This record gives sequence, structure tokens and C-alpha cells, in this order.
Amino acid sequence: MKVTLTATAIICILLPAILYAGEGSMTAAEIVRQANHMALYQGEDTKGSVKMEIKDSQGRIRRRAFNILRKNADTKDRNQLYFTYFLAPADVRKMVFMVHKHAALDVDDDRWLYMPSLDLVKRIAAGDKRTSFVGSDFLYEDISGRSPEEDRHELTGTTDRFYEIKSVPKNPGSVEFEYSISYVDKQTFMPMKMAYYKRGNLCARVIEVMKLENIEAREDNRKVVYPTAILTVARNLETGSQTTMAFSGIRYNAGFGADLFTERYLRRPPRDVMR
Repeated sequence: MKVTLTATAIICILLPAILYAGEGSMTAAEIVRQANHMALYQGEDTKGSVKMEIKDSQGRIRRRAFNILRKNADTKDRNQLYFTYFLAPADVRKMVFMVHKHAALDVDDDRWLYMPSLDLVKRIAAGDKRTSFVGSDFLYEDISGRSPEEDRHELTGTTDRFYEIKSVPKNPGSVEFEYSISYVDKQTFMPMKMAYYKRGNLCARVIEVMKLENIEAREDNRKVVYPTAILTVARNLETGSQTTMAFSGIRYNAGFGADLFTERYLRRPPRDVMR
């Protein structure tokens, strides 16, 4: 499955839509809840390898490679644990980014960054979650996800393929955008594109899923299939840069223990993370 746009300007134009007039019985909140589950919470845990390519406005390219593990900390699509171990290039090799995500709005996520060059573990402040993730066009918050409870959601339109959801932050001072528009696939409920707008309806940033793949796994002793984004692009329309993340070796329900996602493993990650 692929969504392709041929020009930057088109990215910022809303898809042709028929304004919502009671189609079915799903509300905006229900669609967002389903989309949030598909993007972030499928399976009890996930492991995968990522190759990241960062291209600036002049066409210069930097590359990153890392492994990422995710474990649900409950069964309600709320709290989660993330562990990201960097493999390349040399200046970030063995760097670790770890997140304990808390869905409650009055509790900040716990985030750590281990920098091997300094042998330093740094806590990332809550205000830093919307800064660049290792110099890419993805933000720290993009990696672990934004809680649906942080925004007000409205179903503004539909097409044959997508639900169009407008999300307005409840706390505008905490983010750099005024609202976002998400395009949620009607069949899979995967959010295929998210566009972020600043004042004056200026589209400043777009994240787009370019390819989905059905990943087979076992769940409760039965075979299941998880639609998974394996190629994603983030574009900064203000700077002209873009970042591509390509996922491989994805496994669900591997049975990682919660003790893996603790500070003791930041300096000495287990083999499951490094290979």
C-alpha cells in the first residue's frame, strides 16, 4: 500500500473530501483511538531494525542505523516502554534512547539518552520531546507517539479510502503547530499521512507512510497478521529537508521482559537489542 504525492505543494492541499454527514456510527474519537492502536500498540511487544536516511535541502545525505524495541506496559493502549540502540555511524554507535511513556496527561514521559562518547546518561526534559530525533526530521515524540488525549479531534471529511481527522492541541503553548490533519485508512485504520500546520494554515511538516506490510505473528497460540508501516518519510517543508525510515526484521510478541527497559541496560544493552 502506498500513498504518493508528486510535489511539495500538493502535500499541503487537503485531499478531496466529502464533509462528514453521519457516515456509519464512528466518531472522530473512535477513529483516532483505532488509529493510535494500529500505529503504536499492535502485539504485546515489537522488535525491528531501522535504516534512516537524512537528506538536507542541498541533497547532502547522512545515515543512521538502529534497533528499536517496544513493549506495552498495560493492555489499554496507554503506557509503553521503548528502547532504541544505535549501530551506526561511529559517532552515535552504542548510543541508547529509552522512553517510559505515560498516557496520563498530568504525568510526563520518562526519557533517557545514553551518550557513549561521554559515558553519560541524560534525562530528556518533557519540553524536549518535540525536538529533532538525532538530527532527523522526526521528533522524539514521533518515535514514541503523541497521546490522543492531548488534542481535540474532529472528523472533517471522508473519501473512498480515508477518514480525515483534524486535531487541535489542548495546550497550544506546548507545541509549535496550531493543528494537524491525519488521513486514516478506512480498511486498516493505519494513519497514512499526518500534516502539521502553523498560523495562517501554513503546512510546515508532513509524515507519510509510503509502504505497509502484513507481518505474521503468534498471539494466544493462534496466527495473526499485523499491518505494519515499513517505510515512512518525514518532510520539513520550511527547511526543505526530509528523512526516510526503512524498517526490517520486524518481530511481534517476542516476549521481552520489562526489566530490559531499565537504566541498568543503558550502558550495557542485552544481546536482543544489539543484534
